Amino acid sequence: MISERLKSYSRVTIRHDKLRGYYIDERYGSAEDYEVLLLNFELLNAIDSDSTIQKYVLPEHHRAIILPDIAELLDAIRNRHPVEFDYTLVRHGGKVVRKHLHPYFLKESQQRWYLIGYDVDDKLKAFGLDRFSSLRILFWERFKRDDTIDIPALFRESYGIWNNPEDPVEEIVIKYDALDGAFVKTMPLHTTQELLDDTPDGITIRLRLRITNDFVMALLTRSRSVEVVKPTSLRKQVYKVYQEALERNKIDLDEA
Repeated sequence: MISERLKSYSRVTIRHDKLRGYYIDERYGSAEDYEVLLLNFELLNAIDSDSTIQKYVLPEHHRAIILPDIAELLDAIRNRHPVEFDYTLVRHGGKVVRKHLHPYFLKESQQRWYLIGYDVDDKLKAFGLDRFSSLRILFWERFKRDDTIDIPALFRESYGIWNNPEDPVEEIVIKYDALDGAFVKTMPLHTTQELLDDTPDGITIRLRLRITNDFVMALLTRSRSVEVVKPTSLRKQVYKVYQEALERNKIDLDEA
């Protein structure tokens, strides 16, 4: 049953009565709070083994990791309860550290969900929910939330999950050939993307954002035609990536 899956995955309880039909029990707030979070999840789970829908919908083979205790996290954010959890540091050999966080909001980026909040050093940080374990909500404590933070502005000039305010916002000009350009026009790299030139040979676009590793990786997905016009620092960064990739993948032509 879909209702049982939702309950087990996210602690959302589906109830039914003659007047309302099926509905989400408002255990942690209104059903609207879950609508966006569960949209893709519900679509995939609606394609059940006995459903004719599967004849017409072809989802990706991979399935995103189910969010851990999402209802409790939303409750902690709304009611200003601190949270504690074990966190796996992937870039440090899988080291696990215990974190104490004042949670502010959840954000999705590139099919992953992140909890954003203030760490013990009073810095706003992002933590991937797929690296959580042993989550604990401190229901008996409350922190003072800073409601002056402009949450959308935190990500307006960044690509991916986080930006470093110390990194400058730069003007970026990129060229693509006609084939890649057709895709970039219909699916912009960033909300600041502007079309500067569009010819039969290709396109030129301009963006304004902070250059992060996530953004560089996004550029490299169209390596066959991408050309960084400016800034020079980004052009050098992409060039270095290509150089290292060529070295790793070089072959002896006499033995090929």
